[in-house]
Amino acid sequence: MDNKNTQDYILLDHTADMGFEIKGADPAELFKKAGMALIHVILGAVPSPGADKMKVSLKGYDLSDLMVRWLTEILYLFQGEYLVTTDIIIDSLSDDTVTATLIISPFNPLEHEILREIKAVTYHQIEVTGKDNIWNARVILDL
Repeated sequence: MDNKNTQDYILLDHTADMGFEIKGADPAELFKKAGMALIHVILGAVPSPGADKMKVSLKGYDLSDLMVRWLTEILYLFQGEYLVTTDIIIDSLSDDTVTATLIISPFNPLEHEILREIKAVTYHQIEVTGKDNIWNARVILDL
């Protein structure tokens, strides 16, 4: 066996994740704020109001899983359908289901500048907790 002190690799310092924390008075406010925070992270600002509406209904195992699925849906609409969520109305929310109306507008490169490419909403350190009027969420995004 060769005991040379040379390495066949170099470690790179690379930050591929970014996260955000949200606070809300109840789970519905938390989900709305998280959705809008995701758009803000991507575009750097909340775009001008859209005119179209889209109903979204998702199921999850618990609120944390539901948060990841929720944000993944908003991210998919942006990346896959070129639709920018400009506002959110949470119609109903339980421990495992969210139904919402998204106010959307088509992506317009003249109006919308993409500041960050988000690959995925991760389950890494996902946390949705709360009681009474104090709800918190932590979300990590893969850049």
